[in-house]
Amino acid sequence: MKLAAIDIGSNAIRLQVTSTIRTKGQLNFKKLEYVRFPLRLGQDVFNTGSISVAKKAKFKKLMKAFKLLIDLYEVDDYMACATSAMRESKNGQEIVKEIENDVKLKIRVIDGKNEALLINNAIKSFLDKKKNYLHIDVGGGSTELTIIKGGEKVASRSFKIGSVRRLEHHDSPIIWKNMKKWVTEKIAEYNEKITAVGTGGNINKIFELAQKSSGDKMSLAKVREVQTFIKGLSMDERINELQLNPDRADVIIPASEIYMAVMEWSGAKNIIVPDVGLKDGIMQHLYERNTNKQTIKFS
Repeated sequence: MKLAAIDIGSNAIRLQVTSTIRTKGQLNFKKLEYVRFPLRLGQDVFNTGSISVAKKAKFKKLMKAFKLLIDLYEVDDYMACATSAMRESKNGQEIVKEIENDVKLKIRVIDGKNEALLINNAIKSFLDKKKNYLHIDVGGGSTELTIIKGGEKVASRSFKIGSVRRLEHHDSPIIWKNMKKWVTEKIAEYNEKITAVGTGGNINKIFELAQKSSGDKMSLAKVREVQTFIKGLSMDERINELQLNPDRADVIIPASEIYMAVMEWSGAKNIIVPDVGLKDGIMQHLYERNTNKQTIKFS
């Protein structure tokens, strides 16, 4: 079975095409195609409330390209999910309808709760059911926080704080205060040792720069050390010496501040980084939908 996932984020847009392979009872997703395009929709939306004419035109071209790839790979099923930038944009629904009519590509604009559900579904296999976790997913426009106990979600909340939103100085101090209150109250309520789980392109890059291997834990002190190192470099040095994409080089610091703040508030000394994201959650959902094993019901 071939599946395709499109993640329309606030900082970048991704397409992944995979083939599902089951061997010896183990399900594997074999990547056939992966494209990440740096289209920062959040910059427009968080500053003006709408997606500009120029970015709308580029977005439409990108969706046409993705639709061509989906057709060329002859996928059995696909899902395109748009997150905070599209859901907050005044002309978001208008653009979604235009893409559906002109490109024949259907886009689902999901809220923070459903975004967290999809990503949590992707990280389950990386977690120990005997331990407690605080899942931190930092996107361009929002941060999704989920407390997982015994392998199950027990509390979840989405906050309008993200890397692009913070970079553009549109992160409200009130929302920061509310996020801190939610984290401290929930941690006190469960009153048990907790490990952070980080998802998102920026924490993946920090993990890589910390020279950690898959399965390793990364301490809060190490996250802070890597952040200090990156902060000391110019934008050109981040791009040329660290090989960061230009649209990663400027948001990695504000993103790291969010991860570190949540870890500090929760008392989490370590973070694990499974290197999965929304596209992986979409892929898992598509597989379950096509094998009648669906576990996610969208609200």
